[in-house]
Amino acid sequence: MPHTKSIFLHVTPLLLAFVFMTACKNNEKKENAKELPASSDGAPIAKMGWPKPDSLKAGIPIYNTFDRLEPLFHFNNDTTYVINFWATWCKPCIAELPYFEAFNSNQKKEKVKVVLVSLDFPDKIESNLVPFVKKWQLKSEVVVLLDGKYNNWIDKVSPDWSGAIPATYIYKKEQNQLVADPFENLEELTEVVKPFLFIPKTH
Repeated sequence: MPHTKSIFLHVTPLLLAFVFMTACKNNEKKENAKELPASSDGAPIAKMGWPKPDSLKAGIPIYNTFDRLEPLFHFNNDTTYVINFWATWCKPCIAELPYFEAFNSNQKKEKVKVVLVSLDFPDKIESNLVPFVKKWQLKSEVVVLLDGKYNNWIDKVSPDWSGAIPATYIYKKEQNQLVADPFENLEELTEVVKPFLFIPKTH
């Protein structure tokens, strides 16, 4: 019997350690699952190679500084990125949002990603932005950039950008274009993006 007790005393700590480690890993997976929001097509952002947000608010990724979001502007793949800078307090921005939503819906067969970068103020995210996104059921990817030091990073988006919104940056690999005026209709937005979808391959 003493021999049996000795084995039990040696095995129990190992068993407890294993259970503890397993529980920690499961908890870590659950936490990570909470931290990684899904894109509009259901794929986790991390798997798409997107930069990890600093935090989330109602599932919306929030980036505190531009350098945290900057990788979004440098993907080198076959996808055309349509990145619109907007805010809930900007009337021209709100007026053109339906065009981005319609465009996003119409381009399911194309490799296009519409991203709506909100520049709403930090104290307005919960009171203004979150209810707005829910009310209008936006399907395009919505992210928040809280970096108010605009002069430090607007040139990194485009030297042609004054910083005024709405503004839309479109790119595919090395080709890019900044549209610094609001779109008047869906057709106008479609015509601007169309050349990016059919860039001829270089030999």
